[in-house]
Amino acid sequence: QPAVTNSDIMFVKIHCPWETLCKYAERMNIRMPFRKKCYYTDWRSKTMGSLQRNIRELKSWLPRNPMKLDKEALPDLEETDCYTAPFSRARIHHFTINNKDSFFSNSTRSRIVHHVLQRTKYEDGKSKMGINRLLNNGTYEAAFPPHEGSHKSRHPIKTHGAQNHRHLLYERWARWGMWYKYQPLDLIRRYFGEKIGLYFAWLGWYTGMLIPAALVGLFVFLYGLFTMDSSQVSKEICEANETIMCPMCERNCTLQKLNESCIYAKVTHLFDNGGTVFFAIFMAIWATVFLEFWKRRRAVLTYDWDLIDWEDEEEELRPQFEAKYSQVERVNPITGKPEPFQPFPDKLSRLMVSVSGIFFMISLVLTAVFAVVVYRLVAMEQFASFKWHFIKKYWQFATSGTGVCINFMIIMSLNVVYEKVAYLLTDLEHPRTESEWENSFALKMFLFQFVNLNSSIFYIAFFLGRFAGRPGKYNKLFNRWRLEECHPSGCLIDLCLQMGVIMVLKQMWNNFMELGYPLLQNWWSRRKMKRRGQSMENKISLPQWEKDWNLQPMNLHGLMDEYLEMVLQFGFTTIFVAAFPLAPLLALLNNIIEIRLDAYKFVTQWRRPMPARATDIGIWYGILEGIGVLAVITNAFVIAITSDYIPRFVYAYKYGPCTDQGYRQEKCLKGYVNSSLSVFDLSELGMGYSGYCRYRDYRAPPWSSSPYEFTLQFWHVLAARLAFIIVFEHLVFGIKSFIAYLIPDIPKDLCDRMRREKYLVQEMMYEAELEHLQRERKKNGKQYHHEWP
Repeated sequence: QPAVTNSDIMFVKIHCPWETLCKYAERMNIRMPFRKKCYYTDWRSKTMGSLQRNIRELKSWLPRNPMKLDKEALPDLEETDCYTAPFSRARIHHFTINNKDSFFSNSTRSRIVHHVLQRTKYEDGKSKMGINRLLNNGTYEAAFPPHEGSHKSRHPIKTHGAQNHRHLLYERWARWGMWYKYQPLDLIRRYFGEKIGLYFAWLGWYTGMLIPAALVGLFVFLYGLFTMDSSQVSKEICEANETIMCPMCERNCTLQKLNESCIYAKVTHLFDNGGTVFFAIFMAIWATVFLEFWKRRRAVLTYDWDLIDWEDEEEELRPQFEAKYSQVERVNPITGKPEPFQPFPDKLSRLMVSVSGIFFMISLVLTAVFAVVVYRLVAMEQFASFKWHFIKKYWQFATSGTGVCINFMIIMSLNVVYEKVAYLLTDLEHPRTESEWENSFALKMFLFQFVNLNSSIFYIAFFLGRFAGRPGKYNKLFNRWRLEECHPSGCLIDLCLQMGVIMVLKQMWNNFMELGYPLLQNWWSRRKMKRRGQSMENKISLPQWEKDWNLQPMNLHGLMDEYLEMVLQFGFTTIFVAAFPLAPLLALLNNIIEIRLDAYKFVTQWRRPMPARATDIGIWYGILEGIGVLAVITNAFVIAITSDYIPRFVYAYKYGPCTDQGYRQEKCLKGYVNSSLSVFDLSELGMGYSGYCRYRDYRAPPWSSSPYEFTLQFWHVLAARLAFIIVFEHLVFGIKSFIAYLIPDIPKDLCDRMRREKYLVQEMMYEAELEHLQRERKKNGKQYHHEWP
């Protein structure tokens, strides 16, 4: 049928009759409802029945949970309350078929049609098969299932009801006014398929688990805020109006007093206080609990969605793989048919080239970070001699702020390059199937973007100020630029600034690209239709498939971008959380918006994707576990090396006024700032200064027998740092392993329900078969006997 707006475009509509649906539903082993569930109650449930009734009566008097959706607003999804069994035409009388038009849902029909199209030959030849090949060679522009209708209605849904499931999803899920409501996962799964439903289930679970993490992080931040003025370290820095600090750059920096960094000291205390270690341990345990309980949640969903016994179908080969290796064949051990085969030497050589390309791109990231470091060294001198007094006074903040913004622009620019390189390297490997291609591509994109996003943060956390040297003997880059030092209040403030700016800007950019870009594209397509002289009447009368054609197609790599964004955010939330306890709160606020953004995009801006089945989130679960392990290590190093927690701890127990008495309160840190600053003779600089200045380090004074050598306190602090790293890692890993052991992957009650359901389904099938046979005997006039057939 030609398009209304453009006669050059032809639409081919495909209808699948009832007989064909039944035939392929049986071949594809699709489970369909056949009996209402009868809930089994054991003796415990019976004894607790009266108590549960009393609790329910009590709850009825309490205000209703505002996050729950109204039951009357959602349709009765029959299959969620029925036992299911693999469909069989021979036993079709067992299944609950009230209406043949609605027995198979639209997503199931689309899946069956796609299954048929994938296995239908269009020409003679071994590889001339499948709709994907016709799309790849340009025979068809697109192939998509149509939406069920418009997502909007002239009449309110409360009085007139929903026109279709798309309208219902928009009103009860995608609208911004529903941001605080639970997601209708069963309806999402029914409309978009299990794979997309599982993504939104995982995103909702992750967002819900962020609530306790955000609250604890906010509490740690507020604790630092309320104790800011009472902090002994901040007090000493703010009152040190006679302590002269050594110049922090070569030519243009002037001598500054320590109390000029009072604001930096107070801001640092917000993130580096007594709750930092507790929060780092809490987040490491939180990551384990999140993943373990997600496995339980996934098990419940796979049970409710009849995915327990589902296995991936044998995938067809990618056309590129067949074209490349059509001369080499071997018998597929699953299908027993000959198919193209990639020899191991060829596969190994291509894999080595791909790995080399990955390392090259990672080295490119490190080069970009090095360029930003050079910029910071050059800008440091320029801002220190700037004409504006404000910038000259806060030249370190200006250097860090501009460096972060430049780094963010480099990150976003390189992401575009990485995607193209990841495509090239993945195609070079010639993966056998589409799922292998997607897993390989996803792993490359994660490695590229993870290194791109976190390399500058790793530099600031573990390298900034570590190799700067000391006054009179500073290390220089290319013998020209003096390496950057940490602020007198520490390097943690630079790390917080880097994380906060990159996290906020990246989330804003991602949200714009997810919603703003499709909106602009759809607006442009509507504008082109207006230019062709199409009136509003014609637009209203457009058939649904043509309206969908004017929408944007789903990304070529499906949900990869959605998962990648969230997994990178999970890394930000856990890896350096000891330095930035507000990261879970920012992630929570972003995800509340993200769920509705994605919902709005799927319902209104994208064509309806092809429904697909899945039992888990794929390769991303392993990546999340790896991030959880890395988070323990990095947080141990951040607390031990980047923050001043260990130096304060050593001083309080060994050198402070409370020596050998225990670390009880802030008064034990009296004199800590003076102890953490070493003395340098200004006359050795040759810049016309006289007297002494102070700098952050543990070195002997110039009048000692071994001037500027490390003191015993330096070695005590170093030993304490190494000991803390070892103890922290072993303790947290032990707790994580113990919790993972305690939490079973499948809830016990679910195991019992699954076993009982399997038993009941077999009994019901026997009973239904017996009833059917008895009816047949009565109909045929045969003698009736009470016996099994």
